Amino acid sequence: MASDDKNELSSDKFFGLKDVENFKKNFIDLNRGKPLFLIRFENIQGTDLLDFINLIRREVNIILDLDDIEFGFHYIDKRQTLLLGITPFHQWMVDKFPNIDNAVGRFHQDCIRNKIASFNFGVSRTQSNFISNSDEIYIELYQASQKNLNDNLVRWSWTYYNKANTYISGNVHEAMIQPTVYYDPKKKTFSVKGGEVFVGGGAYAGYKQLINDIPPDQDLNRIELLILEKLIIACEKAPGLLKFNISPQSLIDTFSKYEKVNRLHELIRSMSLKAENIRFELVEKPYDEGEFLLKDVCRDFWNLGISFAADDFGVKSQSHQIVLDLGLMIKEFKLDPISFKFKIEEDQTKFLDNLAFIDYCKRLADNREATITAEAVEDIDTLRFLMEHQIFHFQANILFNKMTLEQFRESYEYYNNMPEAVVWEILNSPILLERQKKEGNIYKLAKSEKLM
Repeated sequence: MASDDKNELSSDKFFGLKDVENFKKNFIDLNRGKPLFLIRFENIQGTDLLDFINLIRREVNIILDLDDIEFGFHYIDKRQTLLLGITPFHQWMVDKFPNIDNAVGRFHQDCIRNKIASFNFGVSRTQSNFISNSDEIYIELYQASQKNLNDNLVRWSWTYYNKANTYISGNVHEAMIQPTVYYDPKKKTFSVKGGEVFVGGGAYAGYKQLINDIPPDQDLNRIELLILEKLIIACEKAPGLLKFNISPQSLIDTFSKYEKVNRLHELIRSMSLKAENIRFELVEKPYDEGEFLLKDVCRDFWNLGISFAADDFGVKSQSHQIVLDLGLMIKEFKLDPISFKFKIEEDQTKFLDNLAFIDYCKRLADNREATITAEAVEDIDTLRFLMEHQIFHFQANILFNKMTLEQFRESYEYYNNMPEAVVWEILNSPILLERQKKEGNIYKLAKSEKLM
């Protein structure tokens, strides 16, 4: 390699080769919101360091089979460790998203096979990009790359690794929303008031498998937090009440410092969303309170206008404790009617217990000026039963399936004031009901059938 190249490389400030603060600034701060990868090289043998860096600079596009790449280097002399940061210049499409772990593995094998160099490597991926500062992100990436390198040395692979890459760093438009439909008993109409935001679309089909595959020693809370960020970004300028699942433990662990609460609030504002339209659904997961209490963390959000829901609220649910702890901050009770057996002829005691529980929920909701939302309403009998007992908010698959945020934004204002008679006409007609199951949008079907 020519000496000019070496001099140029060593003085190139963009790469932050010897300056960690410059590396953080140009790799992390300037690329917030994009997927960030850190590849760690140790025990580099058979070649000069700068020759190795220039090899990577020449080959990185071929290694990853991509042109849309920004990258930078940082070398830690004391540890003889070279860090390579990689991020897309714009945004990688889902079908073009690189399998970086495998790509670096192939590069590693080619270097040894062609006697160019030998080295050990570890790969880490983006951690919470917006509400974590550059030091926190750098430390997380640094430590994760060290762990992955150690894992590679003992030939142990992360079963969830590539799924997490695809899921977390996919295009934001992949997020979906399940509309919440409100029945107005005075007007006798159905209207969409907002919805619960989910992972969705082709890139996210394996979400449950991803979560199940995460080894127990990995930090699920950070992954959950990153998911929350991505979904908020996807909701830019979305109307109505937007609901996001989050575990109580993630709130306690992540937002015990008000600075983090405020950063998330600023992210929400930057997406042209109103805090009053954001609701965190606290999922039923055990949590441990130490120095920081859940209600104290939630109060910081509450004071900024963000409210909470008790997700999967039931007779034996741990969400009862959350309701007691958070008091007036709980503005919604989410019920899963699938768990209710409404038919009196099947189990009279169970039927009466369910009536009593619904009455109990209504009293709780009245005390807090809160709403009750029935989730996953699948059939007309359940819908009728709930409406007869004055539960008027639904996430009902027989009314709406999940839709993209883009579709929701474009059509939100039209999903209002559908006459009750039209809904029953569609749901009571075997032909129209079958069409509705395929369409998944009762407003579109009513319009195409000229029922409205």
